[in-house]
Amino acid sequence: MRFAIACLFALLPLAAQMSEEKDVLAAVQKTFDGMAANDATQILASMTADARLYGVRANGVAYAMLAEQWANRIATTKSAFVERFTNAPTVSIHGTIAHVWGEYEFLRDGRFGHCGVDSFSLLKTGDGWRVAAILDTEETVGCPTAR
Repeated sequence: MRFAIACLFALLPLAAQMSEEKDVLAAVQKTFDGMAANDATQILASMTADARLYGVRANGVAYAMLAEQWANRIATTKSAFVERFTNAPTVSIHGTIAHVWGEYEFLRDGRFGHCGVDSFSLLKTGDGWRVAAILDTEETVGCPTAR
């Protein structure tokens, strides 16, 4: 009996970590869902007020923009966007910061657009996990799911 109780207490931190990972991934998925819905309000609700995006396009040009600018562009472009991880992403959490890193594919109106790596930095706020920054690569060659 004591062994069972000791095992239970040993597993509690693991269960808490798994719950945190689920919440972190839910915040990222909320961003993806907002993109799919062309909904700037939903995208921005998944982010901190000062969130930013950074990346390198397929042509090698780097960019940086405010999340609000990006979300409004998604909302006004009446295309069907799908962005999704192609494999389970890596999630790292330490207290109130988290990082999600994974390979993704991007579809526009059902057609392959690009692939690459998404890197999300998140902060745990009073309102839960929020995306503070997104870094990504945009690649058009070597994509495993290109159609």
